[in-house]
Amino acid sequence: MLWDAAKSKKYAITVYIIRQLALTGCRRGEIIGLRWSEVDLEGSCLKLADSKEGTSVRPIGLPVVEFLEARRATCKGTYVFPGQGEDNAFGSFPNHWEALFRHSRLPDVTPHVLRHSFASIANDLGFAEVTIAALLGHAKGTVTSKYIHSLDTALVMAADTIAGYIQGLLDGAEFKQTSYGLDKRARKAALARFLAVARGADADQAPGPPLL
Repeated sequence: MLWDAAKSKKYAITVYIIRQLALTGCRRGEIIGLRWSEVDLEGSCLKLADSKEGTSVRPIGLPVVEFLEARRATCKGTYVFPGQGEDNAFGSFPNHWEALFRHSRLPDVTPHVLRHSFASIANDLGFAEVTIAALLGHAKGTVTSKYIHSLDTALVMAADTIAGYIQGLLDGAEFKQTSYGLDKRARKAALARFLAVARGADADQAPGPPLL
């Protein structure tokens, strides 16, 4: 359904927003109102100034970083998803969402289900509750310090894994393996690749599967 909608210029931004909601676990308003000043591509995070939980630093996975990098090259205004006319946020999302899902198998689904699905998939992949809370920006786990310079590498790696997995699902992939953290073969491959790159090997020629 989203693939068909993406072909329509009318729904293009709405589809972008839906995908980023799914890949980040962010609240609807956080993505629709996202400003470029809140995007830290080098740090792989969003620094949300007006989140429900107050100022919040939200780790984002590589698929999100790559999308934002590409979008930044063509979108020069204040907002990542601009509306029409003046420099304001995209305002057609509620109507577009209703139109897209009205005749689907899930006519009553809301955007919040994407946030819930992100948490559920993260849990299925083996990530701890405190990690998921930090990724979602829940009060008990959110990163809020205005003095933070870099995110915990583990959080960024978790965001990479979850976003990569969800992106695969959105693109039609069927995964036979649904657990990540305790898979010894995957851990060994990731470790071998990291050590090879750390020694100076070319990332594309390092052993093991490509990083997400």
